[in-house]
Amino acid sequence: MEGLQKVVVKNPSNQKQIALIQSHLKEESERFRKGDFSDPAKIHGDDMRGLAQLKAGAKEINVRYTALPDGAEIRYQANDPKLVMAIHQWFSAQVSDHGHHAMGH
Repeated sequence: MEGLQKVVVKNPSNQKQIALIQSHLKEESERFRKGDFSDPAKIHGDDMRGLAQLKAGAKEINVRYTALPDGAEIRYQANDPKLVMAIHQWFSAQVSDHGHHAMGH
């Protein structure tokens, strides 16, 4: 089971913004693989839904970064249903906090 976090530009000709998105998501994916979720916690708070479970189970989550022509994505895959639920809770909390700039699927 997996979840997908995707960030894309509104204007596909904005190469500078695309490079910033790609750099940021690549760095984040590297941190997440190590169980370091401190960056999102700074923005959304340490008590963000799903965060504690993700930190505790990080070694059981496959995190894959992919550059896209208009941004980047991070794909999360876990077999443990509790971790899958934590990933989706974490996504939901981010979508809720980011308001109209974020879209949940």
